Amino acid sequence: MLLLDGKPLSYDKAFTHEGIQYPSNWLRLSSLEQKESIGIKVVPDPPAYDQRFAWGYLEDGSLNFKDHQQLIAGWVSKVKESAGSMLSQTDWYIVRRADTGTEVPPEILDRRAEIRSFANSKEQAILASADSAALRDYVTSPAFSFWSQEELSAYEQSIAESEEPLAYEQSIAESEDVTTTEGQ
Repeated sequence: MLLLDGKPLSYDKAFTHEGIQYPSNWLRLSSLEQKESIGIKVVPDPPAYDQRFAWGYLEDGSLNFKDHQQLIAGWVSKVKESAGSMLSQTDWYIVRRADTGTEVPPEILDRRAEIRSFANSKEQAILASADSAALRDYVTSPAFSFWSQEELSAYEQSIAESEEPLAYEQSIAESEDVTTTEGQ
């Protein structure tokens, strides 16, 4: 990031300093020495943050989190909206049963119950979050993104499989250490 008199400068945008108008391409074409000669400082960009949960950084470098209660209300609403959207795809089965008495296939009823169960679990976790940072950590975790036991199990299986080679490699390394130690 480029700063002049404490204000950020943008590439490809003209600026004025001490009565001199600099053209929009000046920052791209000038050397570091030329920039520094008029007082431009090159500073690192501020670290990224999730704007859904924080306003930015405070002077001490900590995140300025948004109001926790408002975040809770918003995320509970999003969970309800997602669940409602998924349930609406099979609502016609329920309406047909009410109209004609035709039974709803058990797998449809099971899936609808699963969606409701996942929604309830998500809402409880959101409501139980201690602060905005904890809410952010939950909402951005894999646990929040799954809406079926099948998806969750597949994810957990992939994690377990990815850790197995590490455990296997570690056990080999440990056995080699024992062999080397015993051989000395």
